[in-house]
Amino acid sequence: MKNPTETPVWQHGADLVVAQLEAQGVKQVFGIPGAKIDKVFDSLVDSTIQTIPVRHEANAAFMAAAVGRLTGNAGVALVTSGPGCSNLITGMATATSEGDPVVALGGAVKRADSAKQVHQSMDTVSMFRPITKFAAEVTDSNALAEVLSNAFRYAEHGRGGGSFVSLPQDIVDQPAKGYPLLCKGHVVLGSAPDSAIDEVAKHIASAKNPVLLLGLMASQTANSDALHRLLASSHIPVTSTYQAAGAVRQEHFSRFAGRVGLFNNQAGDRLLRQADLIITIGYSPVEYEPAMWNSGNATLVHIDVLPADTDNCYLPDVELVGDIASTLDKLADKITAPLQLSEQAASVLQDRQQQRQLLSLQGQSLNQFALHPLRIVRAMQDIINSDVTLTVDMGSFHIWIARYLYSFRARQIMISNGQQTMGVALPWAIGAWLVDPSRKVVSVSGDGGFLQSSMELETAVRLGANILHIIWVDEAYNMVAMQEEKKYHRVSGVKFGPVDFKVYAEAFGAAGFSVNSAAELEPTLRKAMDVQGPAVVAVPVDYADNPMLMGQLHLSQIL
Repeated sequence: MKNPTETPVWQHGADLVVAQLEAQGVKQVFGIPGAKIDKVFDSLVDSTIQTIPVRHEANAAFMAAAVGRLTGNAGVALVTSGPGCSNLITGMATATSEGDPVVALGGAVKRADSAKQVHQSMDTVSMFRPITKFAAEVTDSNALAEVLSNAFRYAEHGRGGGSFVSLPQDIVDQPAKGYPLLCKGHVVLGSAPDSAIDEVAKHIASAKNPVLLLGLMASQTANSDALHRLLASSHIPVTSTYQAAGAVRQEHFSRFAGRVGLFNNQAGDRLLRQADLIITIGYSPVEYEPAMWNSGNATLVHIDVLPADTDNCYLPDVELVGDIASTLDKLADKITAPLQLSEQAASVLQDRQQQRQLLSLQGQSLNQFALHPLRIVRAMQDIINSDVTLTVDMGSFHIWIARYLYSFRARQIMISNGQQTMGVALPWAIGAWLVDPSRKVVSVSGDGGFLQSSMELETAVRLGANILHIIWVDEAYNMVAMQEEKKYHRVSGVKFGPVDFKVYAEAFGAAGFSVNSAAELEPTLRKAMDVQGPAVVAVPVDYADNPMLMGQLHLSQIL
């Protein structure tokens, strides 16, 4: 215990804020300054932390979320008061629903002015409390380190999410006392109880049609490694939500039924319907609503770092709560013999393999222009090797990608399905590149989603980020259009005008490309991949087959 008389005095509270960020191991801060928070930005100049100005506050949260998802350590957004904070809300709500650890620091008016109608006065803590795991205002400068440390603990522990700390101007401008609190690392859980693991092992031994349903937490590297060992000993068929992309390694792919989400019509859905035992691993209902896949006819096992939320359609018979990797390893040790596939499960998996081979062999033959989504997916598969990270925006293109583009590296693909937020792909890509600048990052969006965050092209150019952004161009909010057409047999509010994205990208200083024929697709993508720095490729897409996504689509109907 340090002698209180030796407690250091900081000239400004902002200096202690920055010292605490350094103690947490923060490498970058994303944000936009303003009068109520500019002292923190000033203190950052003398720190080891890279300050990255962005062009919109929501994108600061998205970039921080990518850092959080890929490292497990909370990314940090720093914004000013009033609209600076309110602009963060979409980004923070997305981070929390996606399980991405983010700490957001927002400026606020002086405490003496908080109840007055003054410039940029806003009760931001009340705004953020419903969409974060932790929200608080620092009311005493001596508590700065404590509040910030707790914000990181809440954001990073268990299933990740957002934390918000309000920093009144007088708190950061005036002197403060205190030590930065050293980060002792993440709290490590033990495995689930042995008795519960034994019970699940018995269920597996007696099951005829068991299925693993993987969620976001299953794609953490340690959990994916343990999953590999469980699959090697058990041979249980597996499916996953979109967020668990990459959790299953290639050697287990013959028993992988693909990803499920949004519409209940995939191979994985068929396995779930006929299952007598469903084991979810690192799954949250926000990823794929239980009412869509759980008939209630199977024994349900929940393996996660948190107990299951009560849901009429998600009431586990057994819960294994604890460190996921340790629990899976203990469970794997209990497996005495690999599963012999039932005829029904074998049929589903064989059909899924045939569809994958069909796309691989014949996808390039889809020569219409504008291009069929499967042609673009097939071309993207060729450029996204194990060393490339992929970030995916929201739109009907993301369904085609989630279903038909494969990945064998944990956290290789970032897909939003919690809030289904448009505009995430480009800022996610910038954050992902900062985590590991040695990896090329490919981001993809529709033309609607791209223009919601495309101002960050300037940020990417300024940083020299090695990013290729692919835009699927159709001049419409097509995922909405697809659903409106099905429900109302007409569309409303989904059409917008054309943009010359090649010229647009070049105006920011990025390399711009456009695909003008089917034959140009693959060579243009390869040329754009060779660019060392930000590049944008616009690809016209024909979504005429989108309605098939909502039915029992088989690729033999198209290829």
